[in-house]
Amino acid sequence: MLAVIYEPNRQKILQIVWREEKSASEIASQFSTTFGAVSQHLKILRESGVVDLRKQGRTHYYKANHERLGPLAQYLENFWWGRLNVLKMLAEDQGDENVRPT
Repeated sequence: MLAVIYEPNRQKILQIVWREEKSASEIASQFSTTFGAVSQHLKILRESGVVDLRKQGRTHYYKANHERLGPLAQYLENFWWGRLNVLKMLAEDQGDENVRPT
């Protein structure tokens, strides 16, 4: 499982589909690579069970499978969004310092 999500593009895909389902084209629009390259990463994630696929007509939708990731899901959640919350708080603190009279 770690070998599958270690690759940076797959990590980014997983983040994109972590909280909500996204179409393959929505996912691919977040990358500067070709749709085909993103599609290959999606295939690897899907075959390993990291993401679920739902087809509606010709459109493929993907969403992270938190259950399949087991304890790793909580770690990733904390790693990705916990870190962002710390950065947000630091930025807000820095902003407060800039408006204080000296």
